[in-house]
Amino acid sequence: MINGPILVTERLILRPPGPEDMDGWARFHTDPKTMEHLGGVQARSEAWRGLCAMSGAWHIRGFAMFSLILRDTGEWIGRIGPWEPEGWPGKEVGWGIISEYEGKGYAYEAACASLDYVFDVLRWDRVIHTIAPDNHASIALAERLGSTNQGATRLPEPYQDFPVDSYEQTRDEWHARQKERSA
Repeated sequence: MINGPILVTERLILRPPGPEDMDGWARFHTDPKTMEHLGGVQARSEAWRGLCAMSGAWHIRGFAMFSLILRDTGEWIGRIGPWEPEGWPGKEVGWGIISEYEGKGYAYEAACASLDYVFDVLRWDRVIHTIAPDNHASIALAERLGSTNQGATRLPEPYQDFPVDSYEQTRDEWHARQKERSA
């Protein structure tokens, strides 16, 4: 059962997470490279609780991260999209791709679709990306999307000791860049 929107890009399907995603979700959370900046490796049972929390956020908040699915194979390769758990420093579009799929442009493609969704459908005025200062790949993606570093911010417990910076942009800034690209 799909409990939210389905976004389709050239190579990807973005949809709310479901029980069929558990194996990919667990693989994501047990990969040390993937989890390096996301709190560290988790056991499958802990990953299951995270999948349930993400799915539940769709019901409670009306949005959450999407499962990222390859259109040509149906394979689950990551999670991306809107995220704002209780106590979060702002409305975020976050991302995480299984390490073997990094560097192929999937995160950028899905982040663009997610930003269109949060600005045009959810009508957010501003978006953040919370990124560890040494996560160079995510910093590069945030900057490619047009977000700028606003400095250090603090995440709620139990992540309060993880150093993160807040990269931000407004809806107007996003739309202006989209117009420039299409001109």
